[in-house]
Amino acid sequence: MNARLTFIHALSPLHAGTGQGTGVIDLPIAREKATGLPFLPGSSLKGTLRARCNTNAQECRLLFGPEAIDTQTENNHASSVQFSDQRLLLLPVRSLAGTFAWVTSPYVLRRLARDIEDTQLTPPKQPVPSIQDVESCVVASEASKIKVDTSVYLEDLELKKIQMSGGKPEETWASWIAQHVFPSDTGWQTILTERFCIVHDDVFTFLLDTATEITARIKLKSDSKTVEDGGLWYEEALPTETILSGIALATPTKAAETAGMTSTRVFAILSNLTNTTLQFGGKATVGRGLCRVLLAEEVQKGASHYANV
Repeated sequence: MNARLTFIHALSPLHAGTGQGTGVIDLPIAREKATGLPFLPGSSLKGTLRARCNTNAQECRLLFGPEAIDTQTENNHASSVQFSDQRLLLLPVRSLAGTFAWVTSPYVLRRLARDIEDTQLTPPKQPVPSIQDVESCVVASEASKIKVDTSVYLEDLELKKIQMSGGKPEETWASWIAQHVFPSDTGWQTILTERFCIVHDDVFTFLLDTATEITARIKLKSDSKTVEDGGLWYEEALPTETILSGIALATPTKAAETAGMTSTRVFAILSNLTNTTLQFGGKATVGRGLCRVLLAEEVQKGASHYANV
């Protein structure tokens, strides 16, 4: 198997930017053109891992390809690993009850289901729930922390909690995601399940525009400590607790295969690269973009093995 499902969990606000914006927000986050879904570019993930790969220069070169300064040499070759863009899976949204909710939508879950199929993991046993009414939502269980009687309050929205038929598919999906994002922590698995919420695709699109984190930044004059001309700007970031997903693909080059690097070895190196929190995106010096990253690999029937990457 040469593909692994990846999950990124933001431990601080994540700013994967696109440069200067043209709207009210000066530094917006990257979004897909057609869907508006925020994402972390695969190049950001690859670049961070390449920077940490310094124990074996030859092995790192075979894995990630040559540095730019080597591109004119006769030993030039491609990378042996590719990363897809890491797309938004669960958006943390302020909730009247339970502090916050991890919100997703049927369309986002169907994209995850497609990635699960591509990486040949055992999928949830229930189909993706379908929400027909924009004023409705589903939570994972009756023990949900975010419901108030029969309603869920997200930001300024009041949504009616409904029951899905056919074996509680929302509970199945919440449990599956929780076990993958927090594979060795049952406490956090419970927290995710208790705050899991599926809303209509249109409501999710609205939350993508209203529930991201906007921060005002200023630059002061060194002598007077007043704001410089043009020294006020606004930055957008995905909130702390955001969860993204994507795919890592191992395709060893001819040079890597000659050196004995198989797909299994590629993922073994990746899992050894990260034994601590990683930083992605911009604004690193102010603590933005601290994340944990996981790869999922199924090893036996009904169970999965996970490695930090």
